Amino acid sequence: MATNNTSPAGRVMLKNVRLAFPSLFEPSAYGEGEPSYQATLIMDQAQADGLDKVLATVAREKWGAKGDAQLKALRSTGKVCLRDGDEKPDYDGFAGMMFVAARSKTRPTVVDGQRNPLTERDGRIYAGCYVNASVEVWAQDNAYGKRINCTLRGIQFVRDGEAFGGGRPAAADEFDELEVEDLV
Repeated sequence: MATNNTSPAGRVMLKNVRLAFPSLFEPSAYGEGEPSYQATLIMDQAQADGLDKVLATVAREKWGAKGDAQLKALRSTGKVCLRDGDEKPDYDGFAGMMFVAARSKTRPTVVDGQRNPLTERDGRIYAGCYVNASVEVWAQDNAYGKRINCTLRGIQFVRDGEAFGGGRPAAADEFDELEVEDLV
């Protein structure tokens, strides 16, 4: 797997990660939360280590000398976007991996390998496929509490993977061609 590439602030390109719980074309809400576009990105430990360095940098930028201690405290209470996949033992693909939950109020860019826009109708993006994901890590410190969050900026389809849960829609070539008399 490729490693993370970072750019200004907390922007990170997560390469060749597995997509879970995608809501990329229409916003969805969980519980009483506000509707948002979202995805969970499953990665190996090497990629998580790269992302963890970004979390530490963001924490130090927000809380200065107390950044490392604040990040440790947030981790202990589960208020960091990067989590251990073993926390989701009932879900395929999470065991032994790390994951980040990312969301956005604005629709993320969704493209194929040649950077052509994809739509939901294309059926290329599904839970279980592999993607490159552009995210931005940021620190929250307001009336709602302290956290390290992740904003979903964009998704690029990389390759197929074994579908999670509901699976992919059927491909047209799975069906036989019918003759006109078969349609009556």
